[in-house]
Amino acid sequence: MIGKLQRPVDFERVLGRQSRARSAHFALHHLPAHPAPSAWHAAKLRTAQAELSTGDAQPAHSLVEYDPPRTPEGCWVGMVVPKRHARRSVTRQLLKRQIRAAFAERPGMPPGLWVVRLRSPFDRQKFPSAASDALRRAARAELAQLLDRALTPRPGAAAP
Repeated sequence: MIGKLQRPVDFERVLGRQSRARSAHFALHHLPAHPAPSAWHAAKLRTAQAELSTGDAQPAHSLVEYDPPRTPEGCWVGMVVPKRHARRSVTRQLLKRQIRAAFAERPGMPPGLWVVRLRSPFDRQKFPSAASDALRRAARAELAQLLDRALTPRPGAAAP
């Protein structure tokens, strides 16, 4: 299962860690954890525990506590493609599609939160079109190498 990271708190948690792998244009960050519970879930718990202001206290239904399993299940992918590195929205969307496709091609990714960050722009002289096939192929090849590098254990480091 591949989920999509959307909450800023999850991005902060993952980007607060050192990058796991880097390439010429991308950096890959990983955190073996679950995404934070949604605001809806937290609000529902607070509502059930609060007293009602409409008179006598009503018996509140007890909710099942959310207790995530100790090991995360599935990959949750987030993408950071800043406008300063990809000025045209067509290019930003192309890069995001390539990131999602690169993760979809790798079913054996370790579970947890993953963030791919564009850290430098692609050369406009080399790729003049915002959504060219050449840019698509170059981004996909670089992302494949980045994921390969992230999955190979580093000498002297603990296994991921």
